[in-house]
This record gives sequence, C-alpha cells and structure tokens, in this order.
Amino acid sequence: LDKVDPEAADAARASYGCLNHSTDEQAYGYGVMLGRRPSCENEVVRELMNLRDKAMEYVLKGGMMPEDEHFQAEQNARLIRDAERYYRTLFTGGVNSWNLRDRHMSDTLEALSNYLKQVHGLDGRIAVWEHNSHVGDARATDMGRRGDFNVGQLTRERYGNRAILVGFTTYTGTVSAASSWGNRVERKAVRPGMSGSYEALFHEVGEPAFFLKLDEKLPDIVRQTRLERAIGVLYLPASERQSHYFNCYLADQFDAVIHFDTSRALEPLDHVSEWSAGAPDTYPFGL
Repeated sequence: LDKVDPEAADAARASYGCLNHSTDEQAYGYGVMLGRRPSCENEVVRELMNLRDKAMEYVLKGGMMPEDEHFQAEQNARLIRDAERYYRTLFTGGVNSWNLRDRHMSDTLEALSNYLKQVHGLDGRIAVWEHNSHVGDARATDMGRRGDFNVGQLTRERYGNRAILVGFTTYTGTVSAASSWGNRVERKAVRPGMSGSYEALFHEVGEPAFFLKLDEKLPDIVRQTRLERAIGVLYLPASERQSHYFNCYLADQFDAVIHFDTSRALEPLDHVSEWSAGAPDTYPFGL
C-alpha cells in the first residue's frame, strides 16, 4: 500500500493499531471477553473490504502492484481478520474455535488454488503438510461426532476424489514436543502403541516402514474402528490414553497411510541446549 496508495497505508496502520495494545493474542481475546479492552473486529474487517474494493485500481496503476503482490496483501489482511476472530472466540464462546481455524486454512488453500489457475493458468497439484488431526477426514473420528470438522474433510467436500489424504503413524521412538503450552521443546520417548490401536496392529507386521493404500483391497482386520494416537505440540505420556488417543475408522479417515515403526525426534536447527543435553524420558518410569 505504501507504493500505490500511501493514504490507504496510513489508514491501515491506524486501524491495525487497535491490536497493538495487547501483549499477546490470548491476552487480547481474554481482555475483550472481560470488557477491559475494545474489540478490533470492525477495524480489521474494514481493512480487508477496502483492499478488495480497490484491488483492480491498484493492479492497474502502472504495474506497481502486480497480481502476486496484491494476492499476498489480501491474504495477509484476511489472516488478520480471521486471527482476530479466532482469539476473541477462544474466550467468548458460542463459536467453535477449532472449526474457525481449520476453515481459515481450507479457505486459504482454495484461494491459492483458484489464484494459480485464474491468474497464472496453473492447474497443478498442491501438497499440504499438516498434522493427522487436520489432514484426516474428521467425519471418521471422534472429532466429527463432537461437531468438529477439519481441512481434510473440507478438502474432500470441495474437490472430491481429486484430493488424496495421507496419514502417518508410528509405534515407538522419540518426538520433539512440550509438556505444556508455551513451554520449551523437549526430546521425549514415545511409548509403544496401546493394545488394540492401529499403531500396535501395524507393529505386528514386523516391517520398519511401509505404505498402505486404503482401498477396496484392504484386509478386513484394518476395516475396524480402532484407537489412533495423535501427538502434536504436546506429548503427555503419563496421561497418554486420555490426552492422545481417539477412536477412528482409518479407511474413511485417509486414502493411504505411511507407517514408521520407530520414529526419530525432529532436531531443532538451533540445537536448543535443553533438547540436546537431555536424554529422552525412559518408558515407563521417566528416569
């Protein structure tokens, strides 16, 4: 905006200045809920609408703001709008914040696909790397029964069989995760998969790694509702059953699964001292 419309850029700074009074995103949402600070919803929505209204004007201004740059600017404005709503609803309730977040991710994917096709004539493939809980179809898991949806479900609904959902499983090994939100990353030992889980079933195959296509040729033993493990930002071995396992029907959750029987923790690029120095927790005693 500084290049094509300095006045609009100044107005945007003033509008987004509404968000500068919070130390972090959750503090913003909590403050709005308590009535201790105003909501910035109107300001961030107005900036997105202004950018959309003047899109063609900006693009035609002597090539100063080509299509790619305008697309990125609009996506950033949409991100601020959705993030403001997400953190506000974390505390005010009434709206499922998980669904807001995954809807945003899915809408971003669709916007990128449409943009590449309409502006650049590209109709290629897009690879999305996300956690199983976002990629797998929520309708095949406990999430769907709670009323949650995710990127995998929305992608299937939008693109049908043009979308391929691939999940990853592991039986044991190590993982980089925290013990609480906002805490430091640790190298943790992953407990062996629980009896009756897909992880335990795949361990019985006896292969270090394999690819399994979940099609009509799938053996009956895999066509059952079983437990599946999800390890994300946190890993809490002491409460693993409650914290990390859920029921699912794998054949509907994914189109294929890649199983690594023993996984290895992702190493921080900056070699965090606590991560490098500390040995992983020893199952089952953590000594």
